[in-house]
Amino acid sequence: MDPNEILRSQGGISAIASQLGISEAQAEQGAAALLPSILGGFGQRAEGSKGSGLGGLGTILETLGGADLSRDVVGPGPTHVEKGDNILGEIFGTKDVSRQVAGEASQTTGLDPALLKKMLPIVAMLVAGYLSSQKNKPGQPGGLNDVLGQVIGSMGGTAGGGLGGGLGGVLGSILGRRR
Repeated sequence: MDPNEILRSQGGISAIASQLGISEAQAEQGAAALLPSILGGFGQRAEGSKGSGLGGLGTILETLGGADLSRDVVGPGPTHVEKGDNILGEIFGTKDVSRQVAGEASQTTGLDPALLKKMLPIVAMLVAGYLSSQKNKPGQPGGLNDVLGQVIGSMGGTAGGGLGGGLGGVLGSILGRRR
């Protein structure tokens, strides 16, 4: 499972570019830089709710809109980014972590951190909507935990579990300080 498919599915990159008034290349570059940290946040959240698997997070995502979260981003109307902000609150805990993630992505992409901060809730909604839609697909084994595990596994483990290198490593150190 290609993690970048999350960004491209249903026109996510085009929607980000249009909503933020940037080129598709900038949208793809920024979203790709934010993706490992967002997936890492989901992975950390999943580890934090071990007894119930991802049940707690799955319930939260469904309450916020489930698969409709990504449709909200790519639909014709304005994106309700407060849902994305709520997701970020669940997976990162504080706005400080979001700012640090945007800052790190800025260093690797050269994009303005303020732009990446605006992009964060939109990308979080695309990821949450994608994960929710995949767990409900016929023939998809397991639930949200299995889907997330497949996505993180296809990234070579940099976004999950031990949160190896790259932005996942930065996120791991940020989240580690928060506990």
